Parts: sequence; C-alpha cells; structure tokens
Amino acid sequence: MDIKERIRRSPPSSPQAVGEAAASAPGHPRGRKARVAVLPLSVACGVTLLLLAGVSAARRGAQFSGADPTTLSGNDDRGGFEQAGPRDGEHATTVSSKVQRDKLIGGLLAPGFDEQSCLSRYQSALYRKESPHLVSTYLLERLREHEVLQKKCGPYTDSYKKAIEQLNSGQDIMVGDCNYLVWVSYSGLGNRILTIASAFLYAILTNRVLLVDGDKGTADLFCEPFPETSWVLPPDFPITKFKNFSIGSPESYGNMAKTEAIHSDGSFKGPKPAFLYLHLAHDYDDHDKLFFCEHSQQHLQKIPWLILRSDNYFVPSLFLISSYQEELTRLFPQKDVVFHHLGRYLFHPTNAVWGLITRYYDSYLARADEKLGIQIRVFDTETGPFQHVLDQVLHCTLKEKLLPEINAQQPIISTGNIKSKVVLITSLNSGYYERIRNMYWEHPTENGEMISFHQPSHEEHQDSDKTMHNMKAWAEIYLLSLSDAMVTSAWSTFGYVAQGLSGSKTWLLFKPENRTAPNPPCRQVMSIEPCFHAPPFYDCKTRKGTDTGKLVPHVRHCEDMSWGLKLVDTGT
Repeated sequence: MDIKERIRRSPPSSPQAVGEAAASAPGHPRGRKARVAVLPLSVACGVTLLLLAGVSAARRGAQFSGADPTTLSGNDDRGGFEQAGPRDGEHATTVSSKVQRDKLIGGLLAPGFDEQSCLSRYQSALYRKESPHLVSTYLLERLREHEVLQKKCGPYTDSYKKAIEQLNSGQDIMVGDCNYLVWVSYSGLGNRILTIASAFLYAILTNRVLLVDGDKGTADLFCEPFPETSWVLPPDFPITKFKNFSIGSPESYGNMAKTEAIHSDGSFKGPKPAFLYLHLAHDYDDHDKLFFCEHSQQHLQKIPWLILRSDNYFVPSLFLISSYQEELTRLFPQKDVVFHHLGRYLFHPTNAVWGLITRYYDSYLARADEKLGIQIRVFDTETGPFQHVLDQVLHCTLKEKLLPEINAQQPIISTGNIKSKVVLITSLNSGYYERIRNMYWEHPTENGEMISFHQPSHEEHQDSDKTMHNMKAWAEIYLLSLSDAMVTSAWSTFGYVAQGLSGSKTWLLFKPENRTAPNPPCRQVMSIEPCFHAPPFYDCKTRKGTDTGKLVPHVRHCEDMSWGLKLVDTGT
C-alpha cells in the first residue's frame, strides 16, 4: 500500500488526549521537579518503549520532542497561540550575546529606539538565523537619510503642518523639502505588507515621506519603523474621501492621462492639482499603468502629495524605469533581496504580536534539531480539506526529502542518533495538519527521526477586517519565516512574505488545476523575491505592447504565475 493510500484510509479525527507528559511543559526550568501525570496503561507502555528506543528528552531541555505535545495534553490538539507557555530562561541566556552582536541586523536598523516599546525590533536575533545576504553600505546610508526626512516632515511637525495648510489651500502648490506618499490600506495582510514595502522603496527613490493609512489595525500589527516620529497618517488628514478612491476616480493619474488633462511636457490643462491618486491595484487599466513610464515619473515629481492604492508587489517594474536603474543597482547590488532587506527593516511585530510569536516558538519549536514550515493556501470556493492538496503536499515533502518516509510494517524503529524535527503547518483549514500528523503519530519514520507537528490556528475563512485575525496571521507568517526549510503555496502573498523575511529559497507548491495534484508537485524558487501578479506589458519607449519579462536579465516571469514578474540575481 503506498503512502497516499495509507493517508486516505487514515481516520481524520485527532487522537484522544492522554494526559500530560512529565517535564514537557514549555519553559521547564533546569533542576525543578517534573510534574508526573498518570497515563492509561497502554499509553504508558507506548511512551516507555519510545524512551527505551533512545528518545532522550533531557537533551532538548527536558521536552518530550518525539511526540506532538498537543497529543499529550488535555488542551486543544493544535497547540493554539493561547496555549503557549512562558519563555525558557535558559534559551534566552544562551543567546543573549548573539543579540548584543547583531540586534541591529548588520546596521540595517537604527539604534536609539525605546526597546520596551517594541521588543521584537532588537530581539529578533534571538530567533532568526543570521542572514546570508549582505546589506549594501549605500542602502544603509539612504535609510539613515530617509529617517532624517521622516523625522523632519512627519506628522505633527511644523513642516507637516505647513504642508497640510498648503494642501487645504487647493491647487498650484509647489514641491518643497517635504513631499508625501500616502499608502491606503487595502486587501489582505500579505498584500498589504508587500505594497507597503513597494511604496517605501518608491518613497526612497523619489525622496518622499511615507505615511500609512492606519485602517485595518496597522498600528496593532507593526511597530513604528522610523526613530522619533510616526509613519501613521493622522486621523484628521483633510482629504477625507481618499479611502474611496478607485479605478476611474477623477483624481487619479490614469484618468487624467486618459482625458489628456496632462500635456506631454507634464503641464496641466487647468491649475496643477494639490495631489494625485495612483491606482495600482489588480484591476488597473492601461492608463493607470503609465505610472511605470519615464515621462509619467517626471510628471509626478511636480506633485507634492501622492495617494497610492495597490494590492501588488510592484517593485520589479520599478527596475524597468530607466531613471531609477542606477540608484536601484547601488541600493541592491544583489537584486533578489529587495523585500528581504526592506521587510526586515520595516516590519517589526508589536509587543502583542511578539508575545504570540515568542510564546509559541519557545513552547513548541525552539528545541527541535530542524524546523520545517508548510504553508497551505487553497484558492477554491469550498473550504476543504481536499485530497488532491494533501497528496500534493506529501508528494512534495517526501520527494524533496523534507519529511522522511514512514514504516508501516514495524511498530518502532531504533537508531543510534535520533534527530527531532518540528513541522509548523499554517492553513485556514485544520484537516491537512490532522491527517499528516496522524500518519506520523501512528507509524515510525524509516530513519528513526522523531517528528512533531503544530498548527497555531485554523480560522476557516480569511477575515482581513478583524484585528485578532490579522494579528494571528502576522504571527504565523513570522513563525514560518523562522523555519530552516519551507514549503509555500503558489499565488499566496502570505507565503511570499514568509519566504522574503526568511531569506531562504522555498519549495513552491504549484497551483492545482481541475482539483488534480500537479506533477511535479513543487519546485524550489529561483529567487526569494515576491511575484508581481499584475505587471504592465508595455514598452514605454516604443509605446507598444511587449513582454516585460524579457527586457532585462534580472526581471523574469514567476514560477507560479507565467505572466507575473519577479526579481532574480544574475550575478552582474
């Protein structure tokens, strides 16, 4: 019987809770007496056999790593965020020197923040491996310069108040030292993170202050990234209808280009507007896409306020704008690490989210020899779980040797050197986790490796308007990014963000068609950059349609979306 058939016959229900394992509580201090639970005889025998086979819990801080702790607990069997225990003091002591060495992430972060206001900013080195991707000295210089600009022109400063007065006055405002890019909160969390990073890069290229719309709980998710100022747009921003701007809005640059309200030399038929709206969402039209042309960028330089709405990671097309190419090459000599560096600079979980992350990590993930993340995103009208998706995940992880084969013939396998592996599964549905976990609980692995499976939450449906839903999603993205290896789903911005923050190439699950598992099931990505899902196919110089994935060597089509664009590093 092959492995897929065994999975099909495996009951979907979770095993019954059987008590609490001795000394398996998270953060169990060295030297404290372990609590002992009375187990049923059959279960006690099973645990004893495992221990005799060489499963040494003491090696990993007295944690029973050979079984899923959720199967040895009377709590919910997924190991939810609310179950995670306190931090392990020994772990923190061991790595404290690492924090001192690299809490600024190689100079990417600025010193001087109030550490207690955002614990994650300087504590991330406790949990994340050192990045193999070096930050250019020029990017560090530009980040420090931009921090000065944000502080000088940010909300509630004299410069900001003056700019607001001019905005209220109407038209014919001249650009000055303080010009602004306002990001509108839109779409799901993964999309929002990618578009903020895109907007930030554009703000650096155009010397604009980035202000983010605080809708959808932005301040509940992310710490302030810039020292001594805020990036959150004040609630009394005078353009009150900006959240309703959309395709075809009279204030949009695309609409003005369509109606020829802007002349070829960048002048306007009437008075120059005080602001312009940039519609760069998935439904934008050909006139909106002129944003990525050189002449449009020259027009926009004359406008002090730009309001941006997007659900796309549009960075690849910025690399095709000739006036920015030299600057981008200096910022990113290695071209496939744009989001990796900007993401780690910008996105620091708030203390509330950091608590979700650290409690879960220290409780369930910290002591394993290896960590594998599996992100399952299904684009289907029904909720699932689907057998073809389960088959695909198993085919990928076994084929790429990310998970070991099971042995259905022997009840226990003993090897001289037992390794522990923890698998973090994220999905809106709990069915995939339960079926895979049950298989490895009911059968030993061929190599004797001990596998533990965990799923922090299973929300069933995406609800991007709820703060706690977004906080859990952000925590899961971050936890995934701490994996040693990762499997992500095609088209998923959630997976793109986790991959980019990790700095490691993931195995990408191809999108199934007609509810059939694709073959091959997955492939390793060619770069850690996200995919731009809706790029323009227009050559601004020839004013003709063209394949923008073939204009320069470092902008290519995505693995999971043939028409999408992503940055790759060609070594030149």
